[in-house]
Amino acid sequence: MTESPIEPGQLTTRAKMKKLFGGGDQEGIILSKSTPNILIYTDHASGKEYGYEDGWLEEEDSQGPIFEYTGKGRTGHQTFEGLAGSRNKAILRHVDDGKALRLFMAAGKDPRSGSSEKQQRYLGEFELDAKQPYTIREADDHDGNRRLIIVFRLRPGSRVQHIPEDAITPAPTTQVQQVSAAVTASSMVEPPGKRAPESRRSAQPSTIAEHRKMQLLGDYHRHLVEQRHNIFAYQIKIAGTRSTLKTDLYDATDHVLYCVKGESSRDEIRMAIGQLKDYVRHIDPANPKLAVLLPENPHEDLQDLLSKEGIGLVYQDGDGYLIHTPGS
Repeated sequence: MTESPIEPGQLTTRAKMKKLFGGGDQEGIILSKSTPNILIYTDHASGKEYGYEDGWLEEEDSQGPIFEYTGKGRTGHQTFEGLAGSRNKAILRHVDDGKALRLFMAAGKDPRSGSSEKQQRYLGEFELDAKQPYTIREADDHDGNRRLIIVFRLRPGSRVQHIPEDAITPAPTTQVQQVSAAVTASSMVEPPGKRAPESRRSAQPSTIAEHRKMQLLGDYHRHLVEQRHNIFAYQIKIAGTRSTLKTDLYDATDHVLYCVKGESSRDEIRMAIGQLKDYVRHIDPANPKLAVLLPENPHEDLQDLLSKEGIGLVYQDGDGYLIHTPGS
């Protein structure tokens, strides 16, 4: 983390931050050319108008809490590509580019100043979560049109302001939505880049396993659609929680819920079992068959584990797929 000329919790304005760090003062994501900083501005009130809410999640792990921040793009699908996705891509690659992410929360107008400019409360410096830097969700835009959004997962530095009023609003009831499973378009998944092995980049969505997963998910989705199966995914928000869960694939024709992994390792299969058991409690219609989709056949002990758990196995075999049902 870099030395900061502003303290977490301090009130300021966009104009002052422009003078201090450089860059513009009109966007939610501001890239400075004069200093190694990316300024990120968020506002609880305006975000909801565009189908999302930024803020702290309730979960913490060994690395601490997570702040969710929705990427740039108010209409249509958000992207990492081209001019429309350039600012999202800058956040994704901020560590390799030597940029600090500085986060600000809108804090209303200062009644003493007589100015219409909103105050901004500095939360501190952040980095993307190394394991899962972003997730893709569906949300409604201002006109009620469904679209895909990029939600970045920000990890705080050593000193940030973390207060309850900046947390995402807990869901009043459990909400389960059917959403598109086709999130593998190149505009939504960061293209793999040529990176030096010593790169200390915090965000690693271009790992081999992640890209294998997205490729496998997309290929199998197309395979099922070609067979005229009705395919979608579920987006789940549990009552009293702030997190949003999303399944990989649900085949409504055969009533099968899939978890897709980019590796056929023990760790990935264990994780898949846990995810399926978690998701299935909230699926409607209830009691779907469960299956794990893998890039290759796992060890026979793992095949036995899946069978004992009542979970089917599908894996790639040349240009096709082999299917093992529990007990077969």
